[in-house]
Amino acid sequence: MYTVKQLSDLAGVSVRTLHYYDEIGLLKPSSVGENGYRYYDDEAVLRLQQILFFREMDLKLTQIKHILDRPSFDRVAALRSHRDALQARIRRLQSLITTVDNTIMHLIGEVEMSKKGLFAGFDEEQQKKWTEEAIDLYGEENVRPSIQRWERYTPEQKAQIVAESNAIYRELAERIGEGPESQAVQALVARWHEHLRYFYEPSVERLRGLGQLYNESPDFRATFEKFHPDLPAFFGRAIAYYCDTLASEE
Repeated sequence: MYTVKQLSDLAGVSVRTLHYYDEIGLLKPSSVGENGYRYYDDEAVLRLQQILFFREMDLKLTQIKHILDRPSFDRVAALRSHRDALQARIRRLQSLITTVDNTIMHLIGEVEMSKKGLFAGFDEEQQKKWTEEAIDLYGEENVRPSIQRWERYTPEQKAQIVAESNAIYRELAERIGEGPESQAVQALVARWHEHLRYFYEPSVERLRGLGQLYNESPDFRATFEKFHPDLPAFFGRAIAYYCDTLASEE
């Protein structure tokens, strides 16, 4: 048996929430002691799990109570349904993650994206929310200026910018055998640094972050591996060396 506090800690819900569920008849305690304390057995624990699953699906508490109180309610069937719904959500979130990665690459000139591609994985109601979340995540001072600057370029200029970045990556791939600290490779990294100014003024900290992202992000890796399978890791090391040099000069 669990006290309210123990069940609260176990399930990660507040004691006040459990009291409210009791008041509305959604989750009654299995027994009440002479001291007035509520106690919950394993059956109540499983019912609370179902409540939380249905809450994840944005059902109202009255709807959840109606479902759970039906004589025909099948807990195993419900769990299978929850699993299907969660897997669908995972697929959708993965689509959103891919869209975020692709948008980052788009903003720094790695790939050209259509306007429709910017909102892959979203429905119309979520486009405004995505913009707000992107600003919360990266900061409005970082997101909006880059988008606005990119939008000011003509289609021809955008194509030229992408072509320039691809040329840098092809040359880097051709020089992998020279080592990331070689003069020729570092000159290419300097060209890449200058190329980023099409979008924003990159700090040394941001350059380091991009070097890590190029090697860790599946989408960035896939982009650079088209030039050479070892380019993501090589480029990351070359950027790190370049940043170390800049930091020492400062």
